[in-house]
Amino acid sequence: MMTVVAILGWFVFGVVIAVGLALDLVGLFGNWVIVGAIGAAWAITGFTHFGGWAMAVLVGLAVLGEVVEAVAAALGAKRFGGDRGAALSALVGAIAGAVVGTPVLPVIGTVAGACAGAFLGAAGHEVLLMRRTASDAAWTGLGAALGRIAGLFAKLAIGIAMLILAAVTFS
Repeated sequence: MMTVVAILGWFVFGVVIAVGLALDLVGLFGNWVIVGAIGAAWAITGFTHFGGWAMAVLVGLAVLGEVVEAVAAALGAKRFGGDRGAALSALVGAIAGAVVGTPVLPVIGTVAGACAGAFLGAAGHEVLLMRRTASDAAWTGLGAALGRIAGLFAKLAIGIAMLILAAVTFS
C-alpha cells in the first residue's frame, strides 16, 4: 500500500510532467523538465523504476526535440521558396524573436516572437539580399513562421513519446 508521501510524490511528478508538456507548446525547455522529473523519480525510488538505458534514450529524445524545433523554421522557409540564406535567417530570426518576445509578453511572447522573428528573418533576407518582390518574400516568411509552429508541435509529440517510453519502462 502506498503511503501519503508516495502518493503526494507521484502527484507532484504528474504536475511537473504536465508543466513540461505545456512548456513544449510555448517553445521552451519542456522536454528537459520531463527528463529531470523522470530522472528524479528514478533516483528517489532507488533506481528501481525506469532504467539507465531508458534515461539515455530520453535524453536523446530531448535533444532531438530541440533540434527539430530549431530547424523547423528553416525548413519551412526553404519549402516556401527560400534559399539557404533565407533558411538561416529564419533560424536566427526565430531565436532573436523568442528572446525579444519573452520579456514583452511572458509565455505567449516567446511563441509570437519566434514566429514573427522567423517570418521577418526569412522575408528580410529575400527582399534585402535576394531582391525578391515583397509578396514572394512574404510567402517565404510565411513558410518560416508555419515551420516554427510545426516545430512546436513536433517537439510536443516527442515529449509525449518520451512519456510513453517512461510508462513502458516503468517497473
